[in-house]
Amino acid sequence: DTIEQHYGVTILYCCESGSRAWGFPSQDSDYDARFVYISDPSRYVSIREFKDVIEYSNDGILDVNGWDIRKALRLFYNSNSTLYEWLQSPIVYREHAEFTDPIRRLIPEYFAPRAGIFHYLGLSKGIYPQDIEKDDVRLKKYFYVLRTLLAAKWIVEYRACPPMQFSTLLTLVTDEEIVSIIGELLVLKSNGTESTTVPAIPILNTFISNLYNECYDAVQHIPKYINDDVAPLDELFRTMLERTGGL
Repeated sequence: DTIEQHYGVTILYCCESGSRAWGFPSQDSDYDARFVYISDPSRYVSIREFKDVIEYSNDGILDVNGWDIRKALRLFYNSNSTLYEWLQSPIVYREHAEFTDPIRRLIPEYFAPRAGIFHYLGLSKGIYPQDIEKDDVRLKKYFYVLRTLLAAKWIVEYRACPPMQFSTLLTLVTDEEIVSIIGELLVLKSNGTESTTVPAIPILNTFISNLYNECYDAVQHIPKYINDDVAPLDELFRTMLERTGGL
């Protein structure tokens, strides 16, 4: 409400996007709220460019970031995996169904499997191997790399947008010993903090290495996909402009 009043916008959708939504928060995890908003319709017909991001933070507890609808729809058109995750979050703070219902229905039409796999492999490379091949590993790093690689594997297996929740991604793991180890780590993380460390787990590190290589090899054989039909997204944009004040 404060953001809407201060910036003169309407928040169409707001959700949790971090570890709380993924399903493995720590005791001191912050709140990573992400939203899509629409400005006064008159701004979109001006020759002036305007800032299309709103950012707000509060003493490390709240990390709030929002995208203007036009920015969001452009990213959606380009198969932006981050936005697709937001739209699947199990924790929703605000939602206008006239925006979220049609855009969710369009995800299968615009999701590009090859781009999605490279997105998640890229995220994993920011962690693996440098952050897990140590004597002591920050517990959150294990979960960050497992989530991203399992999301990549989901795309490899189903050629579809991966679910956001870690518990669903974990159904891809068939090795009972690995599942048991991850289950024990989930308990530790829920009772620990963001800085909690554990001794490196060689069998888990090997699993992660093999999973990365499997997904990297698989993506080489997946063709590029581009849906260049912008009409459905333009229509949604115009519809939301009309419903928030018209032109």
